Amino acid sequence: MSKKQFKAESKKLLDLMINSIYTNKEIFLRELISNASDALDKLYYKTLTAGNTGVRKKDYYIEVTADKELRTLTIRDNGIGMTKEELEENLGTIAKSGSQVFKEEKTYDQDNTKAQKAIDIIGQFGVGFYSAFMVSDLVTVTSKASGSNQAFRWMSSGADGYSIDEIPLSSFKDSFVSYQGSTEEEDFSGTEIQLHLKEDKEGENYSTFLESYTIGQLVRKYSDYIRSPIKFEDNTLNTMEPIWKRQNSKVKPEDYNDYYKSKFGDYMDPVKVIRTSVEGVSSFTALMFIPGHAPFDYYSKDFEKGLTLYSSGVMIMEKCPDLLPDYFNFVQGLVDSQDLSLNISRETLQQDRQLKNIAKSLDKKIKRELEDFLKSDREGYEKFFGNFGRQLKYGLYDNFGAHKETLQDLVLFPTSKEKKLATLSEYVERMAEDQKSIYYASGESMDKIDLMPQTEYIKEKGFEIIYLTDEVDEFVIQMMQDYKDIPFMSITSEDITESESQEDKDRIAKEEEDNRGLLDMIKESLDEKVSEVKFSPRLTGSCATITNKGDISLEMEKVLKAMPMAESQAFKAERILELNPDHDVVKLMEDLYAKSMDESVKEKDREDAKDKITKYAYILYSQALLISGLSLEDPVTFAKEINQLIVS
Repeated sequence: MSKKQFKAESKKLLDLMINSIYTNKEIFLRELISNASDALDKLYYKTLTAGNTGVRKKDYYIEVTADKELRTLTIRDNGIGMTKEELEENLGTIAKSGSQVFKEEKTYDQDNTKAQKAIDIIGQFGVGFYSAFMVSDLVTVTSKASGSNQAFRWMSSGADGYSIDEIPLSSFKDSFVSYQGSTEEEDFSGTEIQLHLKEDKEGENYSTFLESYTIGQLVRKYSDYIRSPIKFEDNTLNTMEPIWKRQNSKVKPEDYNDYYKSKFGDYMDPVKVIRTSVEGVSSFTALMFIPGHAPFDYYSKDFEKGLTLYSSGVMIMEKCPDLLPDYFNFVQGLVDSQDLSLNISRETLQQDRQLKNIAKSLDKKIKRELEDFLKSDREGYEKFFGNFGRQLKYGLYDNFGAHKETLQDLVLFPTSKEKKLATLSEYVERMAEDQKSIYYASGESMDKIDLMPQTEYIKEKGFEIIYLTDEVDEFVIQMMQDYKDIPFMSITSEDITESESQEDKDRIAKEEEDNRGLLDMIKESLDEKVSEVKFSPRLTGSCATITNKGDISLEMEKVLKAMPMAESQAFKAERILELNPDHDVVKLMEDLYAKSMDESVKEKDREDAKDKITKYAYILYSQALLISGLSLEDPVTFAKEINQLIVS
């Protein structure tokens, strides 16, 4: 028979299908095996609906053979087969899918609703068949349809076209007799796809697809859960029944643990197994695991997030990042959905509406499971949080706090109450009756935070403090702004007035009015180092402290300056020097100021008093910086000033 041209018009389109849809050549075996699985399912369904109750699923299987000398790889199935017209239509038209048509027909078959639920065709392999041309220069398809007495052979070497010829039934039977064990010419059907592999060239080793190890590896990787046996050299390569398809009551915890460790190469059991099945707009089954430890590359650029994506048991993507939000990127596992198409590229998959629906459902499921984990196993959750808590915090900070409602009840912080981890909800439940803010303090450690002058004062008022010791913590709190409408308040913030009594406020106001000249002189001597100098009622034993106002705190400034980028140096907290009006050093400075303003005192002595105020101001400011955990801008000058005071 003369050669026919593809109905899909041109070599350019076929080249596009081969070279753009699939970037990984090994995918071809997955596609052809999936087609064979479809053919088996169609025949099984047809036989059942015809009333043949003696049909057995185990009678259907797929066979893969390789001939290194002839450079051929052959995939056979004893499924429904194809007529000449079906070969013409399904293989002569790129992107035509016989499986999809079959599936759609059965969807609207109202007389077979019960049987229809049992059928599960992978479907939409019109493009997938042409992936064979990625590795072969000649594809031969030999097929005999169920119930037909004719067999046909379809051949093509690519976009130049194809031919279809009838072949003797005996010729077809010779290929299948040892495979099926049948001697009657009309009681068997099936399809054989034979690929003549391309010659190897630099960077392309096509011969590897003829190796038994490679074939077994690819079947187990992509087609392990095809429902029919896949045989090669008298061995069945696939397990057929995925663990997520078994009844949950029949799967032991150790079965899940063993599967997880084997599948994801971990040596430790997962701390949580999450299994869910959803029926509806997007139907899918998911089996997910929370690891018992963070992978060695977890916080590196090499770490890849994502769940393994299956379509009816056929793996279509090993790491699908769009199924998980970044803040849950530690979750390992898989999703299996019959609603997803196999003949779609990675780029198309990312835009798939079904995929987005699945991801949204998984997000809610993981959140509920973590909330339950927190309530039912506090010790286990705290260990989990030690491994992955920072990622949850990054999620709160990311995208301007858009995920606040999802994550705010999953994060833990140590607090001044026994220095144990607590949720924000637990903190709020313990708040004092007159407390209107959630107090926090930032520092390198809880011990260093406890040395801050403000800490003791807040504790004396009976208020609990959240310790922020992780670099990301204060950025998270700033982004959140509040928790259940209760604002966060730094104990170093200028705005913290709730803890001050009206009597203290009035007393401090009077002290500042009486010493305005001294405060202005100190401010002038410190130049642009501080935006304001004032008295504070919150200092008891300490003489001075640094507070801030605005969005950037002292701790945030320290973190930003440590970042390896020039822009971070521009971020600086607006600093306020707060003084204890009752401290002896401040009283001494008041006396020096009075002396500097006294006209009856010699000018030299007045200037000397002003000079001492400047030195004291610089030393107090530097001490306050050190207490706040900030580095000195000029430690040499600070040391000289201290030495001069010692000998004066």
